[in-house]
Amino acid sequence: MVPATPSLRGAVSAKVTPLVGKKPMTFAGVNYLAIIVAAIAAWLAGAGWYMAFGKIWMAALGTTPEKMQQMRQKPGAFLPFVYAFVADLVMAWVLAGLVGHLGTDQVTIKNGIISGAFCWLGFVFTTMLVNNSFGRRDWRLLLIDGGHWLLVLALIGAIIGAFGV
Repeated sequence: MVPATPSLRGAVSAKVTPLVGKKPMTFAGVNYLAIIVAAIAAWLAGAGWYMAFGKIWMAALGTTPEKMQQMRQKPGAFLPFVYAFVADLVMAWVLAGLVGHLGTDQVTIKNGIISGAFCWLGFVFTTMLVNNSFGRRDWRLLLIDGGHWLLVLALIGAIIGAFGV
């Protein structure tokens, strides 16, 4: 004979202890203008970043300015720039959602930057480190590309925090 087990109905109707003195998690919402401004700023910052580190980046890739110029002449050469902007837009939207979950009074420049840096360290840099290690890529690519994404996420976080919700 199988012993009786508590039913799901009993578990659901069990007495719940109230959260005394604690506020439930609230979502502050997102500011879509802030998301668009943050994505544009991030895309422009990325352009400046790779203009500053372009020669080192190309050398780490094992390419030359001449080869890059040839690639610019091929159909679809503009697509990486479009993808970069769409990625910045998605990251701004997601980071705005994460920061918004901190609560209305917590959407600040400081918390935006910290949240962006945590996302970079926890998800972006770790992923890049693994991928670059397995791909045996030049370590300069990790530093340049990783630095770019840190700049982007910190900038997006600052803008989201400055605009508020």
